[in-house]
Amino acid sequence: MTASPTPRVTIKDVAARAGVSKGAVSLAFNHKPGLAEATRDRIFTAARELGWEPNLTARSLAGSRVDVVGLAICRPARLLGLEPFYMDFISGVESVLTEHSCSLLLRLVRSLEEEVGLQESWWRGRIIGGAILVDLRADDPRVPAVERLGMPAVAVGHPSLAGGLTSVWTDDATAVTEAVRYLAALGHRRVARVGGAAALGHSNIRTAAFDEAARGLGLAGVSQVATDFSGDEGARATRSLLSASGADRPTAILYDNDIMAVAGLSVAAEMGLSVPGDVSLLAWDDSQLCRLTRPTLSAMSHDVHGFGADVARTLFGVIGGGGESHPVATPVLTPRGSTAPPKG
Repeated sequence: MTASPTPRVTIKDVAARAGVSKGAVSLAFNHKPGLAEATRDRIFTAARELGWEPNLTARSLAGSRVDVVGLAICRPARLLGLEPFYMDFISGVESVLTEHSCSLLLRLVRSLEEEVGLQESWWRGRIIGGAILVDLRADDPRVPAVERLGMPAVAVGHPSLAGGLTSVWTDDATAVTEAVRYLAALGHRRVARVGGAAALGHSNIRTAAFDEAARGLGLAGVSQVATDFSGDEGARATRSLLSASGADRPTAILYDNDIMAVAGLSVAAEMGLSVPGDVSLLAWDDSQLCRLTRPTLSAMSHDVHGFGADVARTLFGVIGGGGESHPVATPVLTPRGSTAPPKG
């Protein structure tokens, strides 16, 4: 007895599973406006469960191919809007996409698992031609997921975090070492670092480099505090560090971004401490914020806009069958008014 062939899944089946019309499914897979994100995600989930993909030939003939690069960021929207780094980075990416008549599809996600599902739906739905992965973790689940999909992607992070993906990165370890050596050369022996989230790969690289540099210089009074990069957390960490007794209180603090350094400057003033007389402050990711404070903030500077542009160019290289992993630059220390030798 011959078995009956398995019925072919159609767009009608996907629509029924998702509880929408066939037109809504078409809108979702052609990345057209008019659908709520929750509805769009429900359609992609239904298609994935049924193993359905749109007919690429028909889509090509209909002229519905979309030239889009995907970027998902696992950060709270409120914080992302305040952070100059990502604004500069995205503007750099956009500057290259414009040259290729390509668009950026930006989504904020709540977890890496959500991003894995999102990247899969984007790629299987032929919504994007490639993706940029940011904020890599150790054993990041996105890396093997993207590799399984065969999706062109560039990982923004050290190769040790990127698996087999092409990666572009800044030399965080060398930059942290330079910062600690600079503060030690000024005479600081009690140095602290207010870092980012401990789960992030680049935070771990900076943490290890800070400890190694401090040990190499024989600095006894060093400490590090992990935060979420926000001004509130930066202020809280600064207040805790500067509330320590005289022998334990740091005379210099390195911050992992400019927002936390500005918050730290406010906390020092609130506590009646002068900068740099009582405590020196050094920011990462030099931005306009660092030049608007009084005193102006010393910072680790690099061209974030250019970094984003380089990442986008590398992605187009990967899409074209090339693209090699490479460091972009090492952030360079720019001394300003917030660092000086310690008193005494």
